[in-house]
Amino acid sequence: MPEITKNQLKHVRNLKQKKHRLEYGEFIVEGEKNVEELIESSLDIVNLFATQDWHAKELSISVTRITNKELSQMSSFSSPNKVLAVAKIPNSNFSIHKIEKGITLILNQINDPGNLGTIIRTADWFGVKNIICSPNSVDCYNPKVVQSTKGSIANVALHYMELEEVLKAYKNPVFAADMVGTNLSKKFDSPKDCIIMMGSESHGIPNEMDAFITDKITIPKIGKAESLNVAIATSIILHQFNS
Repeated sequence: MPEITKNQLKHVRNLKQKKHRLEYGEFIVEGEKNVEELIESSLDIVNLFATQDWHAKELSISVTRITNKELSQMSSFSSPNKVLAVAKIPNSNFSIHKIEKGITLILNQINDPGNLGTIIRTADWFGVKNIICSPNSVDCYNPKVVQSTKGSIANVALHYMELEEVLKAYKNPVFAADMVGTNLSKKFDSPKDCIIMMGSESHGIPNEMDAFITDKITIPKIGKAESLNVAIATSIILHQFNS
């Protein structure tokens, strides 16, 4: 079994920073569940580091055995779990034709890693194949985002683009979540091919997006909460559109 080198240790630690992820085109996947999902996916694994008590079936890539101390030095988390992988960031060449069929999510300025990770996981559950993020959203390959996806990062294509460019070329309906809009609890004729746009809890969707929006939709408020978590709101809306 190969042993980890100082250069490998340094490289993995560097991948915690976005600039190095962009430089090397690689990202970190941690934990048994996430790594097992990664192994089953089509993503390319560059390196696999695991403690002696981690075992996987039918691996086509060699495992570098590491100590718990070394795993802690590499990990982004206080309680790392047995295994860490370095994977290639997939090529996400975007074409408007990719989103002509089915539901596509557009996320405007989603900054919380946990929220983005949960949205990716939810999109995977509902069969959403593409998510388009504004450039000022959190990096989807941030270790905390990857961890929150529970492996779904491998199943959904993420694109970071200027949203106006996408919306100008898009011909199907565009729905935007808003505090005031069409009530989703009532009969709503949701199309199968459309964009659903979600904004941040603090900023919402910028006014300049209004020119591209077909209809604003809202989840009716019953209680006293001022707002709904964006990941939860996305789940509710996707459920409604798939009902």
